Amino acid sequence: MTTATVSRWDRFRESFFWYSFKRDKVAIASFLVLLSMVLAAVFAPLLAPADPYDLAQINIMNSELPPVGLDGADPAFPLGTDAQGRDLLSTILYGTRVSLMIGFGAVVLQAALGILFGLLAGYLGGKVDAILMRIADVQLSFSTLMVAIIVGAVFKASFGSLMFGEIAIYMLIFIIGVAEWPQIARTVRASVLAEKKKEYVDAAKVMGFGTARIMFRHILPNTLSPIFVIATVQIANAIISEAALSFLGLGMPETQPSLGSLIKSGFDYIQSGSWWITLIPGLVLVVLVLVINLLGDWLRDVMNPRLYKG
Repeated sequence: MTTATVSRWDRFRESFFWYSFKRDKVAIASFLVLLSMVLAAVFAPLLAPADPYDLAQINIMNSELPPVGLDGADPAFPLGTDAQGRDLLSTILYGTRVSLMIGFGAVVLQAALGILFGLLAGYLGGKVDAILMRIADVQLSFSTLMVAIIVGAVFKASFGSLMFGEIAIYMLIFIIGVAEWPQIARTVRASVLAEKKKEYVDAAKVMGFGTARIMFRHILPNTLSPIFVIATVQIANAIISEAALSFLGLGMPETQPSLGSLIKSGFDYIQSGSWWITLIPGLVLVVLVLVINLLGDWLRDVMNPRLYKG
């Protein structure tokens, strides 16, 4: 380990961020749970007892087997099986990976759009600001889920169910990302309006720096704190949106399990007694969204000293 690395690590350990994190038991527990779920999803092919995409490993005769501990359970399927005979533990591991990919991908897209439009609106002002913010206002007047449902229905009708199923993960990233960019854009715009009045911006103008350089290399780094907070919470919102769209039949197909599609696939079997097909993926979704929101709340408080009471 080099001296520079040691120095950076020492500075990190002495920072307010690390000090507040190690004192907050809820943040630590949430981070550990989230980290374990992310690692389990990333290494799903290694951890899963079976591959839910491999039809050769699926036996319809094993359908609707209960979890271990209930009558009729099979030790080979610890969490039971779904209506298609797939191992529920395997489908949850693969489904969590899909949900996380959609959540992170959608937030990256909405952050890219929100940062770009927010910088342009806040720094350029005038007609650019008026046009972009009126577009954002119109979009915010509709619920995010409503926009996603409309766009998803149009895409599914245009491409057909079969084609949509093949590109569903990319379409959901696009749909959710486009539906939620105004929140980041308005936050960035507010930060830019405050930053562009400061002396370092005037100094950059005097030195002859171009508009793009001033916006992206000087103003943007000073507006990242609220973006990190919003992005953390938006990951949870994107995962919920994916689950809602999948439950409505506008998201991931049952052949490509996500947490939302797993909940939908087992919903019709609750009355027959196969409650675990919906309940277990539903609990995983609740825990995943909860720990992300708890980390987002902690991050918001830490990055705003007026709110932090640690």
